[in-house]
Amino acid sequence: MSETPTWDYAPAPESSAIVNLKEEYGHFIGGESVPSADGATMETINPANEQVLTRFAKGGQEDVDRAVASARKAYDEVWSKISAADRGKYLYRIARLLQERSREFAILESMDGGKPIRESRDIDIPLAAHHFFYHAGWADKLPYAFPNQTVNPLGVAGQIIPWNFPLLMAAWKLAPALACGNTVVLKPAETTPLTALLLAELIQDAGLPPGVVNVVTGAGETGAALSSHAGVDKIAFTGSTEVGKLIQRTAKTRNLTLELGGKAANIVFEDAPLDQAVEGIINGIYFNQGHVCCAGSRLLVQESVADLLVEKLDHRIKSLRVGDPLDKNTDVGAINSREQLDRICELVESGKAEGSELHQSTEDLPEKGWFFAPSYFTGVAPSHRIAREEIFGPVLSIMTFRTPDEAVEKANNTMYGLSAGIWTDKGSRIFKLLGEMNAGVVWANTFNKFDPSSPFGGYKESGYGREGGKQGLAAYLEVK
Repeated sequence: MSETPTWDYAPAPESSAIVNLKEEYGHFIGGESVPSADGATMETINPANEQVLTRFAKGGQEDVDRAVASARKAYDEVWSKISAADRGKYLYRIARLLQERSREFAILESMDGGKPIRESRDIDIPLAAHHFFYHAGWADKLPYAFPNQTVNPLGVAGQIIPWNFPLLMAAWKLAPALACGNTVVLKPAETTPLTALLLAELIQDAGLPPGVVNVVTGAGETGAALSSHAGVDKIAFTGSTEVGKLIQRTAKTRNLTLELGGKAANIVFEDAPLDQAVEGIINGIYFNQGHVCCAGSRLLVQESVADLLVEKLDHRIKSLRVGDPLDKNTDVGAINSREQLDRICELVESGKAEGSELHQSTEDLPEKGWFFAPSYFTGVAPSHRIAREEIFGPVLSIMTFRTPDEAVEKANNTMYGLSAGIWTDKGSRIFKLLGEMNAGVVWANTFNKFDPSSPFGGYKESGYGREGGKQGLAAYLEVK
């Protein structure tokens, strides 16, 4: 194979001037920005340069109580009384405003989270708007989604979202909850609160009644106060399996949707379109810095094509550009936090210590910021930590197999069951393996493709419940 191209591109940065950051942000409760009851604040940091972006309120029990009371009042007095068609109109309005302000949201998402601007611009923001459009259409059609049954909203929903897709996860949860007639208290991740707070301002601009959507910012104790609150009728959480188990034990409601960890396997057979598979692998693990719970961080390749696929993958990885997330030429942005970078480094060291061989991009990393070179391991055994534990970084573990049965056995050899990918030219093989994979979502000849009409969720320690589609609507309704 020819030498990896090393073309030089002039920088093409997006301007951050479109984002008007406040010096400090409060909680969004009852349609107003309010400080924490005890005045506590936290900092959010740009992971690409380690500079403080702004400060925001650190919520405690009293703030959560206030937000839940606001949501309950809005539910009882307003939101449960308006027509379903009017609910849909509000959601359409939010979707259109998201589209109108998409550039602002994309830039802020990349500044706060570290993901490349082309991902936030081309995937996160459009898909967030799509969720509001899709669920707006369902708002006045719920009886048709559940024919011959009676459907009623649950009441107040507590929603806790992670740092990897801050705005998209907010839309993913808010849209169905509102469409079904619930009010919401949303708690964003402590490292990426800014797009959720900007979304709260947009929701206010859309004219939603005060208290229908409330945003309480803070750290883990804030989320714990929300998830265990007696006044919450529904909890939706996306995050780690460890925290998900804690929520399951402490929640006062049994209406839970838990989308937890994953260790997705991409299975590549010898008849697969290898160049297409390589791009799918790159998209699944490197373009998003591995910051997705369904990232294909395990690659299972049939022995007969393993050497060729690894050669192609190595060539492609070495062409990836690592750097400023706001630069349109950047392929791999910054790791979200120092803590997460340390976690990646620790797991990579464990892989080397256990005998796997590390291969990395030769791209120079920026001197400032939290970055990690796109990497992959060969010679990986299923018992190695890098093949078992969620890494949330641009690191791939490559293993081989000989038969389809061996591929399925290795793919299912994990405590997780969130997603998987199959690459083959044989449709019959895809359908056969679909029924044998212990994964909530299985992609065929593609990876990391999402649609609001398609339910998403996992098995085993990847959680339970579904988000998206009619199944996601059911999670926010009492169906009789």
